[in-house]
Amino acid sequence: MPKVMMEHQGEVALLRLNGGVTNAINPDLVKDLGEALRAIEEESRGLVLAGGGKFFSMGLDLPTLIPMGRAEFTDFYFELNRVVLALFTLSIPTCCAIVGHAVAGGTVVALGCDYRFAVPEKKLGLNEIRLGVPVPYLTDLMLRQIVGDRKATEMIYGGDFVAASDAVRFGLVDALFSEESLEASAVEKVSGIASHPHQAFTEIKKNRVEPILNLYEQYHIAKNNAFIDCWFSDPVRRLLDEAARKF
Repeated sequence: MPKVMMEHQGEVALLRLNGGVTNAINPDLVKDLGEALRAIEEESRGLVLAGGGKFFSMGLDLPTLIPMGRAEFTDFYFELNRVVLALFTLSIPTCCAIVGHAVAGGTVVALGCDYRFAVPEKKLGLNEIRLGVPVPYLTDLMLRQIVGDRKATEMIYGGDFVAASDAVRFGLVDALFSEESLEASAVEKVSGIASHPHQAFTEIKKNRVEPILNLYEQYHIAKNNAFIDCWFSDPVRRLLDEAARKF
């Protein structure tokens, strides 16, 4: 069964992560999301990215990823970042509809969208430091653009999860809705932007994303390998094994 399902509402594509209750991020989900994004850019004028009612995504699928050797995990990690970058630089307006919790890797993916709409009580956040790994370089760049340097530093250093009702105060979440109205509101937002001339939108979005794209392309090999070095260090493996038992 595909890990990502697609439907269309007018000219807007609705992509729904379909990886079970937690929508944990693994090679199959990354592959299907990447393929869907390539199709959407050719066929649609806008994108709403959604998940499940309990979790938009719980983050990395630790039970699947921990047993991987370094070469296999490196391929996965570089591909994950490539797909998030493809989402971030998509030439159409995008909105992440966060009905369930979007934590760790869930927040990583959500940051790739132009907007994040959420249900007030759902949680977001980046807890990588608590597992002994850095926040991915691309994620760090996107977060600082969205919430500002000082708030991003506070989030990354602390590793805490926050409710969407708090995240909206500093721009991590753009708007709050009930669970029943959230996806329709996201489609309406994206449709409104998509009604403007496409070329103008594309150039405006390039102005926002290209500085991050250029930095990532310049430094991503060293930065991604630094993450992988941490991932395979002995102290981190113990923390990851403990976290995996919660899945």
